[in-house]
Amino acid sequence: MNISKKDALEWFEFLASIPGNKEEICEEYKDIIESVLRQIDLSMRAHHKRIQDSIVGLDTLKGRTYFVGDKNKFPKGCVSCLFGDGLGGVRKTNKCNLQCKFCYYHDNIDNQEKIPDNMWEIGETLYYEEDIDLLLNIQKKPSGIAYVYLEPFLEIEKYYPVIKKFKEAGVYQHMYTNGTIGTEENLKALGEAGLDELRFNMGASNCSDKVIEYMKLAKKYIPMVGIETPMTPEFLESFMKQKDKILASGLDFINCAELHFGEDNINNYHGETMYISRRGYISPIWSREITFKLMDMASKENWPLVVHDCSNHTKYCRELNKNSKHNQDFGFHTYYSEFERVLFHLFIPFLKDEKFKFITEENLPEDLKLENCREFILEMIEEDEEEIYEGFYDYEEETSLED
Repeated sequence: MNISKKDALEWFEFLASIPGNKEEICEEYKDIIESVLRQIDLSMRAHHKRIQDSIVGLDTLKGRTYFVGDKNKFPKGCVSCLFGDGLGGVRKTNKCNLQCKFCYYHDNIDNQEKIPDNMWEIGETLYYEEDIDLLLNIQKKPSGIAYVYLEPFLEIEKYYPVIKKFKEAGVYQHMYTNGTIGTEENLKALGEAGLDELRFNMGASNCSDKVIEYMKLAKKYIPMVGIETPMTPEFLESFMKQKDKILASGLDFINCAELHFGEDNINNYHGETMYISRRGYISPIWSREITFKLMDMASKENWPLVVHDCSNHTKYCRELNKNSKHNQDFGFHTYYSEFERVLFHLFIPFLKDEKFKFITEENLPEDLKLENCREFILEMIEEDEEEIYEGFYDYEEETSLED
């Protein structure tokens, strides 16, 4: 079914207007809903392809991701993620010194579960620090790991001995930081411990001079240094103001992360034009467009680094690769939406935007036209409300008798 954009808008506006639980309605009209989401996805894929075709020098890693620039500077942590054992997260620090609008933990950043002292979360399991030697001795070593969640420099001294263990085991390691609380001393210590790659979320500091200087220092001690930041209009504005300083800092790459939404950051972007990728991540349309703008600029101006399109497509490939390495069935993947149900209102701005066209449109069969389904749906809602009311009434009566 290739629903038209007009019918899609009518259906999603109607479904968004219905209060309460829509589970039964969603099941009854699953074909309609799936068709709309697929049409949105296909429309954006075509839109992205048109822009990509205009970028001179656009390169790819076997179709799994896209970049421009010197392939030798492509972040090896991403190579491990896309071709090795996947993104192996090692977690320790449950706090951050900043609160960023785009952060995936934004609404609950102060309620993140603490990892106990002298313990580390690896593979969603807690290990004592001394158990890591045993883990590396028994299990197959990963191609790489990443220190994530949330700001490691709040307790960076705890990381040095663990980094050393993984270095001695020959495991490639990268770390994320906002770069606002570092010193030359702890950068040097990270390099001596064996950290291979440090990534700065420069969107967190609006590309501050302090963080740019810290990034330059990092190159003295750590082999690969780059930026990894969700692409937002605010980041683009601050980056353009500091572009020359950033490009002169000696960094190796810019990972342009396509911003996607979860329950803890979606409220900060109410009303933005969004799309859904492969029935998984939901993103604002401007995020990947900013990536393409930077890639085009880098190609034309011969920036001395790699600009990497860390998009929803890349994350989809990451999940396919990870599951293939973990002996899952052919075709199995874990690229899912962050939301348990369809949030119809999120896609109304997209469906109203004349910039985006559906590639192929067909008329709906008579039994699926909204005008012929509206009354039936309203009856379904009315019946559900009556059942809820009757159940409440029975409960009230029973408790009264017991009393």
